[in-house]
Amino acid sequence: MAHIVKVSALYLAVAITTLGLRDAAYAAEKASSEMQKRLQTSAEVLTEMMSEPDKTIPAEVLARAKCVAVIPSVVKVALGVGGRHGKGLATCRTTKGWSAPGPISIAGGSIGLQIGTQSVDIILVILDRDPFKELLVKKFKIGSEDGGTPGPTGSETARNDWRDAKILTYSRSHGVFAGVTLKGATLKQDKDGIVQLYGRYVPIEALLEGKVAPPRESHQFLATVRKYVADAQQHTQG
Repeated sequence: MAHIVKVSALYLAVAITTLGLRDAAYAAEKASSEMQKRLQTSAEVLTEMMSEPDKTIPAEVLARAKCVAVIPSVVKVALGVGGRHGKGLATCRTTKGWSAPGPISIAGGSIGLQIGTQSVDIILVILDRDPFKELLVKKFKIGSEDGGTPGPTGSETARNDWRDAKILTYSRSHGVFAGVTLKGATLKQDKDGIVQLYGRYVPIEALLEGKVAPPRESHQFLATVRKYVADAQQHTQG
């Protein structure tokens, strides 16, 4: 009888361990799939936003970008709550090109004239890289003195208010693309996303400084950023 109990206990332990491993494998596969979707969607959002030159980020603005962040599908936190939440990616210029992407998240605040919409795609064009990296680490609210100026679109570069900004903000909802104010929204590094993409936590400043090689999954996103920034530089130099 005692032998049967021991064998049963052993089988139970093996079954529990097997189920645990299956659950862990499923969770890892799901996380990987979510990150791949984030990378792909971010590339698509940038491509779609740049498809109408007269209504999107002016070449003069994008040519000066030190970093670019894309946050697709920022959604309302809950019914009746003005705050929003979304996850995206940021990449910065380095001496070797554009850095490995750093997963980021945004939460809270309102989205200016777009507040009544259910989902909004956001692009941040960072004109001052160092404060951006520092602020991602310590977490900050957009709309403070650190940035958050609605960016010009199309031919609006004649405006001068954007030239001294640190961060220019853009959004798109229901096909409408415009500069936007992200009042009170908190932007920070997405530590869970970093682990999903790199297999371990890496401080986001190390990623954005180019100290880590970009993973294979990020090549499409980075190629999209390179393309539009290069086009903008060629346009302004021409």
